[in-house]
Amino acid sequence: VQLQASGGGLVQPGGSLRLSCAASGFAFSGNYMTWVRQAPGKALERVSSIGRDGYLTYYADSVKGRFIISRDNAKKTLYLQMNSLSSEDTAVYYCARGWVPSLDPDDYRGQGTLVTVSS
Repeated sequence: VQLQASGGGLVQPGGSLRLSCAASGFAFSGNYMTWVRQAPGKALERVSSIGRDGYLTYYADSVKGRFIISRDNAKKTLYLQMNSLSSEDTAVYYCARGWVPSLDPDDYRGQGTLVTVSS
């Protein structure tokens, strides 16, 4: 199983970014998928989840109305469109299998993408 997030970077407050997660080594279309994030000095947080066909979604209250999760099963890729970003969104973002995945940091070593929101 391989999950590699990309698309992070430095963005100004109020800006947008689109994250991608390339999946391999498992049946992507048969799995619920989730974005989690870890802000500096804080625990991992579940951000957004999506069902197998893309219709069922979940958003944390902190991102509801600003972030949009989507997936392309043919490309085995998960996306997170992030709008109206604020400094509180600064974190390393990871993708994971499952509707409520593990929040153990040891399960996410080296596969995330850093998003920094700063002016």
